[in-house]
Amino acid sequence: MYDFSSIVKKFQIDGQFVSCVRYGEGHINQTFLLTMDEGEKRKDYILQRINDKLFTDVERLMNNIKLVTEYNRKQIASRGGNPDRESLSLVYATDQKPYAFVEGAGYFRVYKFITDAIAYQNVEKPEHFYQSAIAFGNFASLLSNFDASTLYESIPDFHNTEKRYQNFLRAVEEDRAGRKSLVQKEIEFVKARKDYCSRIVGLLESGNMPKRVTHNDTKLNNVMLDSVTGEPVAVIDLDTIMEGSLCYDFGDSIRFGCNHADEGEPDLSKVNFDIDLFRQYTKGYLKAVGDSITKVEKDNLAFGAILMTYECGMRFLTDYLEGDTYFRIKHQKHNIDRTRMQFKLVTDMEKVLPEMEKIVNEY
Repeated sequence: MYDFSSIVKKFQIDGQFVSCVRYGEGHINQTFLLTMDEGEKRKDYILQRINDKLFTDVERLMNNIKLVTEYNRKQIASRGGNPDRESLSLVYATDQKPYAFVEGAGYFRVYKFITDAIAYQNVEKPEHFYQSAIAFGNFASLLSNFDASTLYESIPDFHNTEKRYQNFLRAVEEDRAGRKSLVQKEIEFVKARKDYCSRIVGLLESGNMPKRVTHNDTKLNNVMLDSVTGEPVAVIDLDTIMEGSLCYDFGDSIRFGCNHADEGEPDLSKVNFDIDLFRQYTKGYLKAVGDSITKVEKDNLAFGAILMTYECGMRFLTDYLEGDTYFRIKHQKHNIDRTRMQFKLVTDMEKVLPEMEKIVNEY
């Protein structure tokens, strides 16, 4: 596939090349486990080929990661922690850049391997979800004083729900795939909740809600949990760190984790919002984020879960109307099945929103 031994020489890595094999379950970048022989012991690293078709400005993308990881490492060290274990840690190229370009192969980066830790793909038990909340809350707390405006917007308008709504309306109008007549109920569902789109965006633009460093992919599988204690070790996958709202990260975790069905489950009777898991996550997140969270953020956390689920469903529906050009699909109805699943969760959450807000206030 690639001449790994030559690629490794572009980075500040000691020892002799042993092996480099595919690793993990990520779909965006190609990830490999790199093993080097340092004489008395072997040492592992994570080597990734960066998807420069999605992330077109690799230099600015990697500068984001450099700024955040270096800041986090200093914060962790000042608190008496272990930066090599509790943060992603870049291994720099021989030219001091946080990445290397290899002619004919593409852009690569290297991270120190986080030992004795596991990233779970699904919520196998409530404790995992609770610990992921601690991890993302800690992540937000560490970066609470970081100037988010210094970060490059790697995916423009990623959570700008007003623009997402305009894209949706355009997809309905153009009806490129000739599917509009098949999804009138779903189209009306989105339109009936148009007012959702401006709430967080408006608070951010007015300055009434602080703009923060947001992870923007706060799924359980982006948290490393200690393989013995089960406690959080580090947050990984920082490609989408940008300026935004805590409500986005909190909400996306809830969207992903408070439902036991697989994404795109066509049987909606299996899709249900789990309020007990919401309680677990909220308890852990607010405990970890501490005093760095503001009142306006707390007041909108529960709504953020509805908004992120609504936005995700709207994006699936938009892609379905446009002919499945963005999301990878397994079958022709995959995107509309995903849409209906998200909208079922929105409906479930709307019914218990007062209880969700009560739980936020409790913790």
